[in-house]
Amino acid sequence: MKIRNVRIWLALCVALSSCQLHAKPKNVLFIICDDLNVHLSAAGYEAVSTPVLERFAKESVTFNRAYCQYPVCGPSRASLLSGLYPESTGVVSNTVDIRDTRPGTVSLPQRFKDSGYWTAGTGKIFHNTKMQPTEEAWDEHVMFQNDEHGLEVAARRAFEAEHGPISNRENRKSWKEFLSAYSKQTRGQTPPGYGPTDLEDGQHKDGKNVRQVAQWLSSKAYGDKPFFIGCGIQKPHVPFLAPQKYFDRFPLDAIEYDPVRGDDWSDIPKKAASHRYGAFGFEMGVENDTLRREYMQAYHACIEFIDTQLGIVFNSLKENGLWEDAIIVLTSDHGYHLGEHSMWGKVTLFEECARVPMMMRVPGMTPDGISSDALVEHVDFYPTLMELCDLDMALDLQGTSLVPLLKNPGGKGKEFAYTVVSRGKDLGRSIRTDRWRYAEWFDSRNAELYDLENDPLEYTNLAGNPEYATRLKSMGGLMAKAKRKAGSKR
Repeated sequence: MKIRNVRIWLALCVALSSCQLHAKPKNVLFIICDDLNVHLSAAGYEAVSTPVLERFAKESVTFNRAYCQYPVCGPSRASLLSGLYPESTGVVSNTVDIRDTRPGTVSLPQRFKDSGYWTAGTGKIFHNTKMQPTEEAWDEHVMFQNDEHGLEVAARRAFEAEHGPISNRENRKSWKEFLSAYSKQTRGQTPPGYGPTDLEDGQHKDGKNVRQVAQWLSSKAYGDKPFFIGCGIQKPHVPFLAPQKYFDRFPLDAIEYDPVRGDDWSDIPKKAASHRYGAFGFEMGVENDTLRREYMQAYHACIEFIDTQLGIVFNSLKENGLWEDAIIVLTSDHGYHLGEHSMWGKVTLFEECARVPMMMRVPGMTPDGISSDALVEHVDFYPTLMELCDLDMALDLQGTSLVPLLKNPGGKGKEFAYTVVSRGKDLGRSIRTDRWRYAEWFDSRNAELYDLENDPLEYTNLAGNPEYATRLKSMGGLMAKAKRKAGSKR
């Protein structure tokens, strides 16, 4: 009897241990911002106050060296949401849909839906509505637009008084041109619009996005199922528009930056540059102090605006008793240049563009307020969430689960992070190790090598320096390894 009782006791212990092992929060809130770099006080950039994210960081693991796989919205999101590198997704521009290049690939939200989750998304998760897998990925998905702000109303009235309704088909093109020329706040993406609006927070699309998530949570729209909710935050993508109060926090004369260096591009391959700076009104190697301050003010105002909005989502989780039962992931599709190396926007392989904010909170697992310097990538999200939620891992995923780092943020990360970007029909490629960044523009003859320990702003390209020939060769070997790793498995 004693032996039998011991066996029963041991069996109960094993069962209890197994239950504890798998008693992980099943709900997932996935937040992805658009064009957000690391200009956050939560990431150490004190000029932009992000108190909501600071509080979140105190209960999360912050990955200080997280990298996207392609610094453009569409390819980046296709990579992140499939767990595959761009060479495998076949998506290397904003006009390509992974459903055409890789039919049958199961996206992250679809994987959750197929596994019995209630899935819902608001805002920009996939690149656009045409590339949004609706029925197969979402039980519910909504998109919002900003309400019409005062300057838009004035422009519309002025146009219609002369040309008739803007809804008339023959007026569409001329109305678009008229609106873009009316004021800087009524521009679209080219040239980028910027400036304050007279709208309230909840009249902007991101204000609507977070309130929609809060409504789903408070109404328990997910019913008896665990949920996967994607919250797409559109800002700080252009046009840089936010309510006036956020602009008031950034006096133009208080904005600081490192001025453009006239000789910066003397040792950098020309293909490394993106010419988007022209649309912003800048010239290569020439500083425009007034315009740079205005754009930085607007970009930073957008960041503080979205920080405030995210507080609504986090508070809703707490108010509805879900804070301790929800995995929360926050990142951006890629970084963003604000004049560094004369660059504006994205589409480069510099740190400002490839590096992204990344925070994760897993109740009962992640230690509070810990930062990790491990190298991690966007492709790692998919396998991480599969492991955290005890779901079957897809065989073709190319990322690596971050669960060991979530448990021990001081652990070792990847050997390198890999990022690519198109130039015509070719790809520029970059790898980032603990200390070095190496890039090839189509071949090793057009290379970049930076010592990020001594040159974090990447001002001195060492690729042509004979003293670094050995380092250059070793980084070239790693690049070959990265290419093999990222190649299609199909």
